[in-house]
Amino acid sequence: MDREALIVVDVQNDFCEGGALEVSGASEIIPVINRLMDRFELVIATQDYHPSNHCSFDVLWPVHCVAGTDGAELCKGLSVDRISHFVRKGMSEDRDAYSGFQETDLSSLLKVRGIKTIFVCGLATDYCVKATALDGLKEGFNVFVVTDGIRAVTKDTGKKALKEMEDRGVKLVTGDFGRQGEKV
Repeated sequence: MDREALIVVDVQNDFCEGGALEVSGASEIIPVINRLMDRFELVIATQDYHPSNHCSFDVLWPVHCVAGTDGAELCKGLSVDRISHFVRKGMSEDRDAYSGFQETDLSSLLKVRGIKTIFVCGLATDYCVKATALDGLKEGFNVFVVTDGIRAVTKDTGKKALKEMEDRGVKLVTGDFGRQGEKV
C-alpha cells in the first residue's frame, strides 16, 4: 500500500471568521480536518506567512497572514498537536505563492518519507487548495481533495476550481468515504 499524507492548507486566523480575508464557512471544516488527522501518520500544515510589504497587499488582497501576527496563526480549534510539519509560503515580498509546493521543501519532505498519495484539505478551494493539489500532481503524487474539508472564496469559483482539479486528474472524495467507498 502506498504511504499517504494529509496536507492541511492555510487554515489560519485571517481566513477564518472575523479574519482579514475571511472565507465563509471556514470554521465548519475544522472538525472534519481534526477527524481526518487521526487517520494519517503524517500531517503537514501550510501557512501563508507574508512580510508586511507583500506584493499582493492592496492590489489583489487586503493585508493578511503577516509573519508573526495572530492572523498568520492556525485557527483556534484545529488540532495542531497532530501536525508533524509546518510549511510556510509566500515569504518573498515580490512573489505570491498559492501552492504549498511553491518555493518550499514540501515535495522533498513527502518524497523522503516515501509518500505516494496526498489528501488535501483547507482554505481556500479556488486558490491555495487548487494550486497545492495541481502542483502535487506535477510533483508525481496521487492527489485527493477532501471536499467536505474545504471552503471557497465564492461558490462559483469554488465549483470551477473543483472541475478544473478533477479534469486534470485530482480525485474528489469526502472525509467519510475515500476511494471507491473505503473509509479514509
